[in-house]
Amino acid sequence: MKFLNDHAPHYDLTYSDVFMVPSRSSVGSRLAVDLSTNDGTGTTIPIVVANMTAVAGRRMAETVARRGGIAVIPQDIPLDVVTEVLDWVKQRDLVNDTPLTLTPHETVGEALQLLPKRAHGAVIVVDWENRPVGVVTEADCAGVDMFSQLANVMSSELLTLPAGLDPRAAFERLHEGRHRLAPIVDEEGRLVGIQTRTGALRATLYQPAVDAGGRLRVAAAVGVNGDVVAKARGLLDAGVDCLVVDTAHGHQEKMISALRAVKKLDPGVPVAAGNVVTAEGVRDLVDAGADIVKIGVGPGAMCTTRMMTGVGRPQFSAVLECAAETRRLGRHAWADGGVRHPRDVALALAAGASNVMIGSWFAGTYESPGDTHTDANGRKYKENFGMASARAVRLRTADDSAFERARKALFEEGISTSRMYLDPKRPSVEDQIDAIVAGLRSSCTYAGATTLEEFHEKAIVGIQSSSGFAEGMPLHQSW
Repeated sequence: MKFLNDHAPHYDLTYSDVFMVPSRSSVGSRLAVDLSTNDGTGTTIPIVVANMTAVAGRRMAETVARRGGIAVIPQDIPLDVVTEVLDWVKQRDLVNDTPLTLTPHETVGEALQLLPKRAHGAVIVVDWENRPVGVVTEADCAGVDMFSQLANVMSSELLTLPAGLDPRAAFERLHEGRHRLAPIVDEEGRLVGIQTRTGALRATLYQPAVDAGGRLRVAAAVGVNGDVVAKARGLLDAGVDCLVVDTAHGHQEKMISALRAVKKLDPGVPVAAGNVVTAEGVRDLVDAGADIVKIGVGPGAMCTTRMMTGVGRPQFSAVLECAAETRRLGRHAWADGGVRHPRDVALALAAGASNVMIGSWFAGTYESPGDTHTDANGRKYKENFGMASARAVRLRTADDSAFERARKALFEEGISTSRMYLDPKRPSVEDQIDAIVAGLRSSCTYAGATTLEEFHEKAIVGIQSSSGFAEGMPLHQSW
């Protein structure tokens, strides 16, 4: 990457402070761009879901990996639960989504509780041998008594598709039958998945992130306190594909000792560590064994570090400096935090990151772990919170004495509750990924790049005022 007219500033920049200019390009199609990364994580799109309790769970991990990214399971989750999540995700299908199921005798109320858990918006009603006999959507439940049995409201006009059907053929059958979705069944007619028309299209556009055994990839995090080695060994035994040693202030002795201890395990998978914002921090973590360094202090939507402490760094400049150092040392950088728009993902990659971590942006989606709530105006939302907030500290210190928990709760650097509204037009993480990937592919074509490495080499970035940033924003109504 280089600055327009070689005018590198003497001050630090956020994503909003910069823009890309187009270059002469021979790339004729967005689909000619390869978005796979080379940092050892196996991602085919440069998206990592941040290890936030309100964001990264098993549904998120499954869905994102199916589209080529990877999710990091948070360090606060007990090891036995993480092991169960890893095993569950690795058993998921690479093409078809996991269905929501109930029996005909269960109720409308139970269906309404399940429906927001998946973007496909349907509950498959199955018999006692797991054969589909009907389908229920939110429209079927409208105005119906909550205690009504599903047998009385379900649609029994089912189109079923055989397991292993080519995604294009699945789309054509759904289109011809004027069905939005269909259960996937095995040779005995038992339910094994669900497919939608949009899902079938996506299966032709995305390549899943899979391990050597052809299973979906999952990452998991460990902190720098407690028995780090035991937790890391447990995660490796469970089959984690990337290990993330994580703390808010990564340039400290605890991190360096924890990282060295983890590397002594000879993990056999990439080890990411952070967070830092300086080249010196990168060098120390790489020297301690980091394959990937996480970049970012304070840019996250749930983080109050900069306002509380004055510590941090504008994210674009942090990524630019740190990614240059990781590349010099033969390692890789993840840009962690601060992305609000697809353009920010592109700019982080132009600055040299191999992957971009996203947290709060994905909290307001069907796939995040939280329950869906409705506000007084009928808008759906989920609760989000920072991983250094009092709420997260309470969860992290549940085994401490009451006195210790109370002391630690006095100090927080994060928001304990925030409403992340679901976008009515893009309520799924897959919808958000579509937007990010579409923008990123176009960015690459503007730069004349067919790979992310070419994109970093060819990107030309300029500096703009706040008015310049505002000028680029669309108007949703006339002026």
